[in-house]
Amino acid sequence: MTPEEARAQFPVLERFAYLNAGTNGPLARTTVEAVVEQNERDLVEGRSGMDYFHGMLDLREDVRAGIAAVIGVEPTSVALTDSTTRGCALVLAGLGLGDQDEVVTTDQEHFGLTGPLYATGARVVIVDAEEDAIVNAVTPRTRLIATSHVLWTTGRKLDLHRVREDAGVPVLVDGAQSAGAIPPDVGALDFYTVSAQKWLCGPESTGALYVADPERLRVKSPSYMSQDSYETSGQFVPKEGTKRFDSGWIPVPSLRGLEAALATHPEWRYERAAAMAARCAELLSARVDIVTPPGHSTLVSFRPNGDPAELVESLHAQGVVVRELPGRNLVRASCGWWTNEDDLQRLAAGV
Repeated sequence: MTPEEARAQFPVLERFAYLNAGTNGPLARTTVEAVVEQNERDLVEGRSGMDYFHGMLDLREDVRAGIAAVIGVEPTSVALTDSTTRGCALVLAGLGLGDQDEVVTTDQEHFGLTGPLYATGARVVIVDAEEDAIVNAVTPRTRLIATSHVLWTTGRKLDLHRVREDAGVPVLVDGAQSAGAIPPDVGALDFYTVSAQKWLCGPESTGALYVADPERLRVKSPSYMSQDSYETSGQFVPKEGTKRFDSGWIPVPSLRGLEAALATHPEWRYERAAAMAARCAELLSARVDIVTPPGHSTLVSFRPNGDPAELVESLHAQGVVVRELPGRNLVRASCGWWTNEDDLQRLAAGV
């Protein structure tokens, strides 16, 4: 598949320089067709019967294997969720954190992580988004480090393997801006979340959670998909592996769409996305202050010369889709493997 053929999968690119996969990736034609086809089938044939149910279970396993391949882990270590927020909440609830525990995080995290952190009742220690600061904040009370692999604000990539090794405590990773965007590097990390609607270009409300050791967590939010068997009392036997943390029913059309989306990714996607991000920063650097360190991610965040919201609105009117990061005086461009030179030139001209 050539870059032109890969790009042609996304009709939105015929109208827009779409540079906002950090929020939602572009939808491929085959992804939408798969969703529509399943909905039309269900319209005519209904959504019941053992064939339908077992087909749904088989489809879940296909999607589980596809996401596992993206992040470079075994399918048995992956739970299907609807978001990174859900994945974070599953881990934090399962650890049983309380007011005697500490969790170290950074000042650059998304509410999808910080909200569930705050809800645990543990003491949340917030530090600069830098490896040494994270490690130095660890105390005997620290039960967990919770941070992003790629910061959604500045696009900086943290060396979380060094953090894990130096700190010696479990690490929960918000992988929303890394899974599907940069080469997988889960390694010895303990928990890793995936937002499939972003860089994987899947339907909304799809995602996953990697758990290195499922026995470390309790199942605190069981769904029907969590159990191997159960009693009328509600007592249940959890499924083997990380499947016990599956967060519940994912609509079959969404599963079909995600399966199709995973088939759109070319082998050269990471190299292409990195090259486009570097080119984006190069073109913008003469016009604005780039805050994303070179070579860190596929995000390019910059400080505009005027009001960020006004610039985003102006760019949209010119057919360029980026986003403002509220309260941070930043605008963020997301460069994917579908991005081309024309997209970046349009962005630079608009800035």
